Amino acid sequence: MSRIGKKPIEVPAGVTVSIDAENVATVKGPKGELVRAFSKDIKIEQEGNVITLSRPSESKEHRTIHGTTRALLANMVTGVSEGFAKSLELVGVGYRAQLQGKKLVLNVGYSHPVEFTPEEDLEFEVPSNTKVVVKGISKEKVGALASNIRDVRPPEPYKGKGIRYEGEYVRRKEGKTGK
Repeated sequence: MSRIGKKPIEVPAGVTVSIDAENVATVKGPKGELVRAFSKDIKIEQEGNVITLSRPSESKEHRTIHGTTRALLANMVTGVSEGFAKSLELVGVGYRAQLQGKKLVLNVGYSHPVEFTPEEDLEFEVPSNTKVVVKGISKEKVGALASNIRDVRPPEPYKGKGIRYEGEYVRRKEGKTGK
C-alpha cells in the first residue's frame, strides 16, 4: 500500500471540496478556486473534513497513480488555504529585478531587460532588488514560472553568477589557474 496514498487529507475550515461522479475535484478557499480531473480508477471519499483515497487493485498502474492523486489533491487544498511561494536570488554585479505594474523586469547582463508577465492567479514580489518571490495558489504553476525565471540566467560554476533558488547550493569549480 502506498504510504502517501493512504494518508488522509485534512480539509481546514473555510475550504470546500466537491468531487463529482467523473472524479473532477473542485477546491474553493479564501485564496481562490482550483479544478482538476483525476483518474476514475481511484476512489475519492469525503467524510466531514477528511478525504481518503483508495485504489481498486494492486496493479502497477493503480499503485503509481494512488500516491500521485493524493499529493495533487493535498496540494490543491493547501494552495487555496495558504498558497505557495518560491524565492529566487540574483547573484552578480549589476543584476537586479524590479516590478513595473504587475510585470517583472530583470536586468541580468544582457543588452536588453527580460520581462515576465504573470498569469491571472500568480503574482510577483520584489522585497529587494536582488530577490524575487513568485506567489500563487497552484504549486505546479508557481514552480514552473520560477523555473522559467531561473532559466533566463542559470548559475554558472566558476563565479557563481546567475539566478538561483533561495538556499540553492552552487558547486564551484576552479578556473584554469587552479592546478
